[in-house]
Amino acid sequence: MKEITFLKQNAEKWQEFETLITTKGGSNPDLMADLFIQLTDDLSYSKTHYPKAKTTQYLNSIAARVHQEIYKNKKEKKSRIISYWKYELPFIFKNSHKQLLYAFIIFAVAFLIGVVSCLYDDTFVRLILGDQYVNETLENIDKGDPMAIYKGMSQGNMFSIITVNNIYVSFVCFAMGIFFSFGTGYMLFTNGVMVGAFQCFFYTKGVLLQSALVIWIHGTLEISAIVIAGCAGLTMGNSILFPGTYSRGVSFVRGAKQGVKIIIGLVPVFIAAGFLESFVTRYSNMPMWLSLLIIGASFSFIIWYFIIYPIQLNNKAQKSNL
Repeated sequence: MKEITFLKQNAEKWQEFETLITTKGGSNPDLMADLFIQLTDDLSYSKTHYPKAKTTQYLNSIAARVHQEIYKNKKEKKSRIISYWKYELPFIFKNSHKQLLYAFIIFAVAFLIGVVSCLYDDTFVRLILGDQYVNETLENIDKGDPMAIYKGMSQGNMFSIITVNNIYVSFVCFAMGIFFSFGTGYMLFTNGVMVGAFQCFFYTKGVLLQSALVIWIHGTLEISAIVIAGCAGLTMGNSILFPGTYSRGVSFVRGAKQGVKIIIGLVPVFIAAGFLESFVTRYSNMPMWLSLLIIGASFSFIIWYFIIYPIQLNNKAQKSNL
């Protein structure tokens, strides 16, 4: 794209940004965060294609002013962390909702394949989960405690091992996106098949409800986070496949940064899931209402923070632009 074309397409928007900065923008953190993301995108494109042009200098000056408005009242590091969780991450995630849908579809289809395979092939679950796990769980079912496997390790050790492993899996799922999204798709597929076979296994033994009320205490956050990690991987992979008006290299850098921020945002979710699995799941005889309360609260948080809240912030920013 020629510089003059780029300028004509965006000049009106940039002038509006300048007006907002000097008027109502500074008092609206939602709007300022949205402006900063849009401006840095335009600045990145301009730096790549017109590094020495006045357009780049102009955008750099506006971006600096927006950045100053966002952080001029910053007094300590804590405020930056709050801003990240409250504004920056939700705005970033709003741009990846399409990838989230793709990640969910891949996982859901794989889950159904795992269920059907388990139903029609008795040996499939052993292939997926391993003989040791299946045999131990069968023994626990015979003893009347299908979820006893969660009680075999000290709480502290279990928390450390599970949390680190879950974070590792999420980072791998994200990193595999560098293989043009197919690597992430494969990770989502294999995890979906495993979860489907896992849950179906308990169904075939007549303890589906009992197992689900225990497993999904931590599984709601854990599985949701893996799907979201897949979203981050697809965001990076798709930035290579579909660079749009950016060069493929610039598009990749933008997609990778966006994916990394999403992954970092998942770390507390995995910590919470690890805590629930290590310290709460082992109480398999808790009242049904309490189990449903924890599952419902976890599910509500995921839906609100990663889907509803980003949409609300985006809509609010757009209204403020009018």
